[in-house]
Amino acid sequence: MKKKFVKLLSLLILAAGIFTSLPSMASAGSNNIWFNDLKTLFLNNKAIILAINIRSFNADDKNGDEIIETEKGDVAGNFVNAVKRLDEIQSYGINTIHLLPVTPTGKIKALGTAGSLYAISDFTKLDPMLDDKTNPLTVEEEAKNFVAECHKRNIRVIFDLPSCGSYDLYMSNPELFITGTDAKPVTPFDWTDVRVFKAANPDGTINEELYSKYKAYVDMVQKLGADGIRADVATSKPAEFWKSLIAYAKSKDPEFLFLAEASECWNEPLAPNAPFTPYHELLDAGFDGWYGSYFNFKNWKTQEEFEKNFSLIKDTLTSYRDKKTPKAVIGSFATHDETSPVLTGGLPLAQEIIWMQATLPVNSYFVDGFPTGDTYNYRYANKKAKDSFTDDDVYFVHKGKFDIFNWSRKPGALHNKLIFDFVVANQFKTKAADILNKGEYTFLNTNNKNVFAYIVTHNYSSVLVILNKDLSYSQAASLSIKGLKENDMILPIVFTSTPSVEKNKVKADLMPGEIIVFMISKTAEPVKNKK
Repeated sequence: MKKKFVKLLSLLILAAGIFTSLPSMASAGSNNIWFNDLKTLFLNNKAIILAINIRSFNADDKNGDEIIETEKGDVAGNFVNAVKRLDEIQSYGINTIHLLPVTPTGKIKALGTAGSLYAISDFTKLDPMLDDKTNPLTVEEEAKNFVAECHKRNIRVIFDLPSCGSYDLYMSNPELFITGTDAKPVTPFDWTDVRVFKAANPDGTINEELYSKYKAYVDMVQKLGADGIRADVATSKPAEFWKSLIAYAKSKDPEFLFLAEASECWNEPLAPNAPFTPYHELLDAGFDGWYGSYFNFKNWKTQEEFEKNFSLIKDTLTSYRDKKTPKAVIGSFATHDETSPVLTGGLPLAQEIIWMQATLPVNSYFVDGFPTGDTYNYRYANKKAKDSFTDDDVYFVHKGKFDIFNWSRKPGALHNKLIFDFVVANQFKTKAADILNKGEYTFLNTNNKNVFAYIVTHNYSSVLVILNKDLSYSQAASLSIKGLKENDMILPIVFTSTPSVEKNKVKADLMPGEIIVFMISKTAEPVKNKK
């Protein structure tokens, strides 16, 4: 048997009736009543999440210098103008927004001219700088309206809960923080603008002063209509702290999601004297999911490393499913803490990340600007600032990373090919939900160490993924797939070069960083995979 494929439009392939989609879950009822379903969505790997920074999300940089200077007529992002981008976000296939912190930021010993989003100075208020001064509503009312507008578009909203406090907050509430042997507040290893919270007392009991602040935060975001919380560096607090807080939040809304920023490869505390809680203890405490270790994909040299990490995540998921407390993971390939994939590997790496998240058993996760190829290389980066809202007079940023320190431009670039792949991949993930979430994953041997491959099979259908890990050179590879028959339907979903199938083997010449996705529809018994 030998098959040659012709180029097909992916959207037409998706329209072909070869997928069995799960029924869509009802979220918005009649009369615009919203019923939170985020936990269910997440546990079924159906969340497609976009992380956004409100203060840059729909900023208007009129003179094009990438920094927002309102005195020159620029308009900073806020909850009101953010609504104008929601139709765009919905058109991408995004069904969940992760709001990076929207609380007030510290101004003393700060980083950047606006202060880090994660240097929280108040748990019970929203940042007044996010208020649209031309709008008669309060910033809280504007935020509540933004969440409601997301819900109208079937988009859920996760609020971010910072893990450390600003120096300003330490000065006003020292009882919230741990101190070192020098009686000074403890600074995390590489975060000079924040201090570590004291979540537990020396006798192991919960620090009620801090816990009450966290409860107040939960009350605030739930009042705004939030569907969940992402806990920044959740490992920095004891399991009992989270167990109590999660139970409190879910007593009011059982579908309220708790996502832990934690990974199976993290094993060190933020700083000396700081607690460290491993990811499995956080899951035991009630978190619905965690980050996993996919952010290390860029460093994996062999398929064995990929398979080892995949298996560890899979084993964790299986163990909790067996205990009838299911969990899920996000595809943490490119978070706001990671350098832009477009900067490190070009569009091919970004396309690999898009399609792996569409074909692996994960909840897809992206950062604003990624879908259009932003490198986050800001022209003002680390230069002297003309004006500042903090005591830092430098436009501090991490090279190639999403700006969380200044009033910056709206994220985005102009890579139409990337946004096309992004939209189609999200559609594919939705259409192929049964296969991807109920199927059995198998990593396949190839005759080229630079080429990785895996297949997922459910009933009579399979999704085959082949990718060239080499971002510099083209690579040829072949692999065997047992059970293919001459009358099986084999459709390419995404590819550049033309692959072929001959005598139960798939052969492909892959361009640097290219990823190929096949849909295989069996006419008889299910495909049998063998290494």
